[in-house]
Amino acid sequence: MNLSFANTTHADVDTLVNIRIAAMRESLERIGRFDPIRARERFVASFDPGFCRFILADGERAGFVLLRHNADHLLLDHLYVVPTQQGRGIGQAVLAELFAEADAKSLPLKVGALRDSDSNRFYQRHGFVKTAESEWDIYYEREPRA
Repeated sequence: MNLSFANTTHADVDTLVNIRIAAMRESLERIGRFDPIRARERFVASFDPGFCRFILADGERAGFVLLRHNADHLLLDHLYVVPTQQGRGIGQAVLAELFAEADAKSLPLKVGALRDSDSNRFYQRHGFVKTAESEWDIYYEREPRA
């Protein structure tokens, strides 16, 4: 698989929201929190195309990643792979890119995951350690490697 990234713009918001909803729908339905209007509003309220990139697998849009750069850490704000593309190692390959960036800057990488979502196991399997919990989310951090 050939993995690459493409920039996003404000014109891509609907596409990004649709990817987010498709990727999260099952997890949100499981906890009774699926609401596509709220999902859209929450995403649009904090969307910044300067931090967001489409994930391309063999030239095909397979999802997107949004990484925010803070002074003391990098925040993986969004990582979604469309359901038909899941299980191909795309998320793992994206994490490898993000780990390299965090390690080069000697910064921890932080992420939050919806409670009871499969993404919790994914992040733990890739070296993230739980740091906090809230009513709906679990927060993780991966320290930089030397």
